[in-house]
Parts: sequence; structure tokens; C-alpha cells
Amino acid sequence: MDQILGFKVWDHEEKCPYLAGRRARLPLYYPLSAMSGADVDLALSQGARRAGIYLYHVCCRACRACEPIRLDVKKFEPRRRHRRVLAKGDAVLRTVVGAPIADEEHARIYNLHKEGRGLSDDGQAAINAHQYGEFLVESCCETVEFGYYLEERLVAAATADLGDDSLSAVYCCYDPNESDLSLGTYSVLKQWEFCRETDRRYLYLGFYIAESPHMSYKASFLPHQRRIAGVWTEFASS
Repeated sequence: MDQILGFKVWDHEEKCPYLAGRRARLPLYYPLSAMSGADVDLALSQGARRAGIYLYHVCCRACRACEPIRLDVKKFEPRRRHRRVLAKGDAVLRTVVGAPIADEEHARIYNLHKEGRGLSDDGQAAINAHQYGEFLVESCCETVEFGYYLEERLVAAATADLGDDSLSAVYCCYDPNESDLSLGTYSVLKQWEFCRETDRRYLYLGFYIAESPHMSYKASFLPHQRRIAGVWTEFASS
């Protein structure tokens, strides 16, 4: 894995960002060169994720809760509730796919999302546009943004990395005041449509964590594959 990811720059136990009371080991790697689409495909298939200019993977000693999850684009079919979310969103939202943007509006949406969904740690300061850019816009590969607009107002932004044969959903943040639009689910479905239109086989959704209420919703996208003990295993039902 190290040869795939690059030069290791961090490898220490820390507070788990996903589950309370757990310790995590998330080694960070700095790619030695800009990653090609084929490099992205390979890293994702090995369970890697991106944060800023770095790649990381889960390497926890006593926990196996994090399972990389992906959709086989040709096999996945939206369920009735997914089709309702798509129809409702398509009726009022405008989707713009383009270069990722770091500005105060994106940082505001990010902070609203973290606070509104209870994702912020106690005492954690709101981020600014520069910090937003470091986390999501600065990248080691080709990266795009799915921006979702209600009339002319940005209500959600999803950052995604492009492989030759894959799309990796890096992070989606949205205004919790528009929760009736199910913007997280809507974004996954629009990214799935993008993969179909661009002939990409896999849509990577990050980690599935059954114990996390913020991650468990991913199991509703069926069929899907989860990487367990190094093997991608298909799940046809939740």
C-alpha cells in the first residue's frame, strides 16, 4: 500500500473522527507526483481516501468498523425513495459541475452543516475559506465540485475526485435548513448519474460505519460493495 500512496508523513494514534471513545490510526501519505486517473482508481480500490493534498487509509489496531463502500454504477438502481428524492430535487435545484471553489460562502455552508448535523467537536472553531480550501479544494489529483443551487443560492457543495474508471465522493456539505430536499442522498444520486454519463464503473462513497448514524445511511444504496479484510464483497440487501 505504501508504494501506491506515496511518502508517509504521519502515522500516530489519535482520537477517532468517526466514533466516540475510540482511537484511530489514519496514516497520511504525500504522493510523489500528481496522480493520474489510473492512480486514483488503484488507490481507491485499495481502500484509500483523500484529505487535501494527502491520501490516507484506515489502519486501526483494535477496530474494523470502517468499511470502504462503493457502487457498481451499472448494477445500482435507485429505489422508490431515491427516485422521489431525485424528482423533488430536480424540480427546484440547479446542479453545476466544475472546478472546486474555496470562498466564504462554501465555508459558511460547511460550518452550518457540521453544526446542524451535530458533527462538530465541543469547542471546535468554525473554519474559514482558506481552511476549507486546504481540506477540500487543494488536491493531489483531478478534483471537481458538484454545486447545488436553489434559484441563485448555494445550498450544497460536494467535492469529488476523478479516476479514469471511478468517481470518489470526498465530502458533501449542505445547508441543514434545506433538509427536506435530502441533499446528501440527492448528491449521491447526481454523482451516480454523472458516472453513468461519463462511463465510469465505480462510485466510491467513503466509509460505511454501521455504528455511526451519520454513515449508516450509505447501506440504503443497493446493491453495493464493501471492502472487508481486503476483499470487495457485494451486498444486495441491507
